[in-house]
Amino acid sequence: MDVFIARQPIFDRKKRLFAYEILYRSSMENAFPAQMDSNEATHAVLAHVLLNVGLDTITGNRRALINFTEHHLLTKTPLQLPRERCIIEILESVQPTSEILEACQSLSQDGYVLALDDFDFNETLKPLLPFVRIIKVDFQAVDRATLCEKMDLWRSEQAITWLAEKIETVEEFQLALSLGFAYFQGHFLDKPQILRKKTIEPSQLILLNLLAEVCRPEINMQKIESLVAPDVSLSYKLLRYINSVYYSLVRKVESVRYALTYLGEMGVRQFISMAATAEISRGKPSELMRLSMVRAKQCQLLAESCGDEDESPQLYLLGLFSLLDAMLDVPMADLVIKLPLSNELKLALAERTGRLAPYLLATIAYERGDFQASAAHLSVLQIEPATMITSYLQAVAWADDFEANLV
Repeated sequence: MDVFIARQPIFDRKKRLFAYEILYRSSMENAFPAQMDSNEATHAVLAHVLLNVGLDTITGNRRALINFTEHHLLTKTPLQLPRERCIIEILESVQPTSEILEACQSLSQDGYVLALDDFDFNETLKPLLPFVRIIKVDFQAVDRATLCEKMDLWRSEQAITWLAEKIETVEEFQLALSLGFAYFQGHFLDKPQILRKKTIEPSQLILLNLLAEVCRPEINMQKIESLVAPDVSLSYKLLRYINSVYYSLVRKVESVRYALTYLGEMGVRQFISMAATAEISRGKPSELMRLSMVRAKQCQLLAESCGDEDESPQLYLLGLFSLLDAMLDVPMADLVIKLPLSNELKLALAERTGRLAPYLLATIAYERGDFQASAAHLSVLQIEPATMITSYLQAVAWADDFEANLV
């Protein structure tokens, strides 16, 4: 049986990464299939987390939120997980029976952090609160007036930390901040804050010019060297990268020119596009760059899986550049004009249409846990859904490794 696993980041009030919630299904159907109940689904994801994939592969060194049903709480399944790495998320369907309260008290005393999912301020759930450290509120499920009123009444209740989920816009994030939420989950981070016509800074324009050079059909190494060498940060990253254990060179490289020569055309395209994008995203939450890297590699791997290797460089850039608008707070339509990209790439980035768009759309749907939509886009490309989980985990591992050598 295939188990599809993705992760969704959770941030603190300063937009720093706090943890990942693990999203999972037994198939690409968007709901649990009739033949598999939620107990079996939880069992399946635990088997993958503990035995097949490994927690480190999925969440790196971050904490993981994992859903648990009444059955798994009563049978003490969470005890299989390391308490310092996992947060036990109690599904909204779990009722505070005496058996559940005893199980939650035991887990809390054992040092586990418990979270209550999709809390709707129902008084019947109050008996659970002494054992719960985090309460999740669906920001789209409660109207704003009720939410403000209820938070005023409840936020001082016990020693609770509040998590707002399904935060989709910057405005919703600001409202959640004002209401006292400490953690935030949703897709607000990858939206540009376009409050006025913004001018791209000169330093960012230089980096866009560098990106433009590596996007050209033929690379001009001299031009790239002339742009990289004066930039202390890029030069340092290049030399650090080429001298890392990733390459295991016998002799240390101390010249920008030699480093570029050693990397070769494909290596230069990959490194410069990644490093320049990382510089552009400076000042933004680190997860934005990390997500760009995962998308880049995943789009590339999907192309290679269906024998479309010729398109893989373009698709790598498609994933990497898909969040440039959020990094620069400039509309994507304005950005693609400044880069010498193919028309197909521009269409996919700015309008999410054209021949290349399904690769990106499938990738974005998958990372958000919308496995059904992902499968629909994959079918256009004639890619089997099982390919997605393999490419996703490879992309996550690659991004973590590349980032460690880049920073």
